[in-house]
Formats: sequence, structure tokens, C-alpha cells
Amino acid sequence: MDASTSENWDIVVVGSGPGGLAAAACLAAAGRRVLVVEAHDVAGGNTQVFRRHHMKADGVRDEYEFDVGVHYIGDCGAGGLFPSIFASLGVGERMRFLPLDPDGFDTLSFPDLTFVVPAGWDRYRERLIDAFPQERAGIDRVVTTLQSVAEEGRARVIPGVETPTFDQWAFRPLSELFAEGELSQRSQAVLDHWSGLYAGAPSQTAVAMHAGIIDHYMRGAYYPEGGGQMIPARLVQVIEAHGGEVRTLSPVRRIIVEECRARGVEMEDGSIITANLVVSNADHARTVFQLVGEAHWEPATLRWTRDAAMTLGLVCVYLVVDIDLTSGPNTNYFVFPTYETEGLYAGLDEGRLDTDAGVFVYLAMASRKDPDNPHLCPTGQTNLQIMTLAPRGTQWWGLDSSPGDGGRYRRSPAYLERKAEITDALLSAAERVLADQLGGASLRDHVVFVETATPLSQQRYTRSTGGTSYGYMHSPEQSGMCRPAHRSEIDGFWLVGANTVSGHGVAGAMVGGVNCAGQILERPLLVEMILGHALVDPAVVPADPAGFDPIEWCRGKRLRERRAAGRAARASQ
Repeated sequence: MDASTSENWDIVVVGSGPGGLAAAACLAAAGRRVLVVEAHDVAGGNTQVFRRHHMKADGVRDEYEFDVGVHYIGDCGAGGLFPSIFASLGVGERMRFLPLDPDGFDTLSFPDLTFVVPAGWDRYRERLIDAFPQERAGIDRVVTTLQSVAEEGRARVIPGVETPTFDQWAFRPLSELFAEGELSQRSQAVLDHWSGLYAGAPSQTAVAMHAGIIDHYMRGAYYPEGGGQMIPARLVQVIEAHGGEVRTLSPVRRIIVEECRARGVEMEDGSIITANLVVSNADHARTVFQLVGEAHWEPATLRWTRDAAMTLGLVCVYLVVDIDLTSGPNTNYFVFPTYETEGLYAGLDEGRLDTDAGVFVYLAMASRKDPDNPHLCPTGQTNLQIMTLAPRGTQWWGLDSSPGDGGRYRRSPAYLERKAEITDALLSAAERVLADQLGGASLRDHVVFVETATPLSQQRYTRSTGGTSYGYMHSPEQSGMCRPAHRSEIDGFWLVGANTVSGHGVAGAMVGGVNCAGQILERPLLVEMILGHALVDPAVVPADPAGFDPIEWCRGKRLRERRAAGRAARASQ
């Protein structure tokens, strides 16, 4: 390694998703000098938002803001997971979580059934039995097993605790549990609606994954006030308050490994940053094969990574309409064209999707969840997102290669035609599910902004393998301790993010970041946080400046100052 390095840090974190930022915040708070490097111009990974502007005929410019990945999260009540983490880091008073309807935060629409999902295991069980009274015994058995697996899974942090149901069921396919309960296809489909949050069929999914997702939301569903960008913004504040830095527009060329130990990173501009430890929050396969390189890994790691299956990607339509739909229930909508969930996933896994036959749809209404957010849309309009699971691969999109392989796609006629087709299908589904609230109006006639993102968009911005938001599939063979551990086999090199042992989603990634930091520090940090231990004195984190903007804060100090200087120069002209 070139000895003429210009910088040295205790720890370099590659990538600024919620896992990397959570790890960096904990390590900085514990006294480590931490640098986070991020290729994009805004930190946050899938907790980012983006803004668009629309110039109207009268010269007024409207602003719209959309979440990339935070649509709702669970366990945000008093003493919950997220409040405990942020409180311990000294910014708990700066994070407010707005509840969705506890009696129905998800509304499921099937061909001949509407089911409303409440918070609380007992109410959920009762509502399932009310919907399927002939299956009382089977539903009770399945739900009891799922609840026990989730509760025993959380209890496993206590040494010596017995977890018999977890041991029996956690890493068996969910389809086996459904079969054990002798559930009908209809009740299976209702119980499986959560699969849209991890993108896997019952036969592909470990019971522990499904149980953990349900348990997370049984303690309530919430949305962060001010949008998903508030989550990384608060973590960036903690990092900077403790002498660390989040440096955007700073892509990494490679992670330097010498004599079986991580020594730092080489940036795309050729500069070298040395560090005692390196933490990768980048996509795991990309970390193994590109950032580190095959020569530094054990053969078993290379085999596992080559063979591992990714989850499906997502298509998301970002939409603003000039109708006020905020008076409806604060719920998410799931639309299923069929009860055959295994068949739905099988087709997508084979790269097939027949939009004429109907598509699975998830609809989230940001204007209901965060009504006082001034960035969402002007008064009288409604901001919503319509999502579906995408076919695997690039062939359905009319492409031979992906952005990860250097392929160009954004102007491909075949790609644009497919985007238009799936956008139309999602708009049709949204019109059906919102028909009563629209009062006979056509959703299409009131669109003032629409933009569609695909797995190729995700791969372009986050460099995730296959363009998935959820990382590796949560099959029995790829769950729990079968996933990559935070401590890698390379000395001084650590892993966080959706692909690791702590799991996917905002909750899984942040828990993983805390757990990784805890292992580095040799402290049970997550347990300390849940027990109310303060890692950071709130007074240490400077107060929000006037006009605090979470997007601007997530650009990092260097880029913030550069942009401020540019604005000042333009204003003086």
C-alpha cells in the first residue's frame, strides 16, 4: 500500500444505508473516529427520499417528495425498537413516529374478500378466525406457532433460555407450517400477505422470517414524521457531533486487504484512506467479488455467494393527483388478483408477468401518513405510491444486460414500453381499490405527476445485485446464521446491511448496524439500548438549525458547505 496516504481514520464505513449509518453512529459515540463514504450525493440508502418539481402554466412551481423505501415501520411505541435506538443515541426527542390505524393498518383486497389487519396478536388471530370460522383450529395452531417463534426468537439473547417452538419451526419453510395447520388456499393467502414485505413464496421462506415480520407490526405500524430521510439525518447528526464525517459523492474503487487484513479503501479518484477497521454496507455480492476480490475469501464463502438467490425486485409508481384523498382511513392497501401465492411467485421467478391478468399491488398514501409534511404536495392534492413485485432478470424488460453489467436501459424502446405497460396496470389497480373514495372520478384524469422506478433504477442508484431492495432471499438455507455474519473471515473487515445475519428492511438493517458495532466494541449494545442506557448525551448533538432539511443534512458537511457557498455566490451576483 502506498505510504503517502493523506488520511487515516479509526474506521471507514463503505455505504450509507441505515445499517452503515447506525454502526457508524454507535462507533462514533463510543469514541472512534469514523468516516462514512457514499457514492450518491445523499446518504441514507433505501431510507432516502427524492424531490421533483413541476412548473405550472401560471409560473408557480409545485414540489413533490417521495420515499424510496420507508413506507411504514413497526415497534415505534414507548419502549419500542426505534425509539430505544434513537433515544440511546441522544436524538430520541427529534424523532416522532406517527401511528397508522391500529385497528386496520393494512387492508387486503382479494377477488371475493376484504380483510383488515389490526395490531396485536390476539386481535389478529380473532379476525382471522372470524373470516374463516371453519378453520378455527388450524388458524389457532399456525398463529400460535408464529407468535411463539417470534417471541422465543427475541428471547434467545438471554443466556440459557429455552426456545422449543423456535427450535422446531424457525428454519422450516412456511409452506410446511401452513400444511401442518391444514389451511385452505384462501386463508393461507391472507396469512401470507406479509410476504410482500420480503418478496418470497411460502415454500421459499423460513418461518422465522414470516413470524418476525408479523411480530414487528403487531406492536403497531408507524411512519416517521417528516419522511424516511429523517432516519439517516438523525444518524448523520450523531456521527458529526462526535467528530465523524459522512462524505457523499465519494465512490470506493476497492477495499484494501493486505496479509489477510483490511487496511483501508482506495477511492475512485485514486486516493487512499487507511483505517484500523473497514465496515462494508455495500451489496454483499459486490463487496465479495468487486470491492474485495476473490483472492481474499475462503472457497466456501465464494461458493455460497455465487449460489445465493436474491429476492425479487420492485416496481414503484410515484404519483400525485389533484384530489384530496386524505380523509380516508390511515391504512395501506394490498391488492391480490388471486389466492394462489405460490403460482404468483413462480411466474415472477421465471421472469414472467401478465399484466392483463392482474398484478399484486401495494398502495401507500404518504399524504395520510404524514399530513403536515410540506414537501409532499400542495394542499388539495394527494401523494401516493403504488408498488408491485417485478419479474426476475432483465428479459421481461426487453434487455440483455443490467446496469450492474454496464448495460444501458433508460432510453431503450422495449424498456420504456414495459414501463408504460406496468404503470398502466398499477394505476388501474389503484383506481379499483380507491373507487369509493374517488366517488366515480377517474384517477388518471387527475394525475399531476407520475414517475415509475424499476429494479434497474434500484440497481443504478444503490448498486444492489439484481436490483432488489430486500437482499438475499429468506429461505431456510439463507436465513439466520446461514447468512453472512457481521464479522467476516478477513481480519478488521465487517459487514452490515440487508444481506447479513440481522436481516433486511429498515429494522433489520439498523439492528444489524447496532449489533455489528456492539461486536466491535465487545458490548451488548442493542440490549443496553432497549434497557434505556444512554450512549449519547442529547446536549452533545447540536440543535437543528433554522430551516433544517433532512435531505440537505444527509449530503454531509463537505457537500453542505460547498452547496451553501454556491448559493451565496449566486445570491451576490
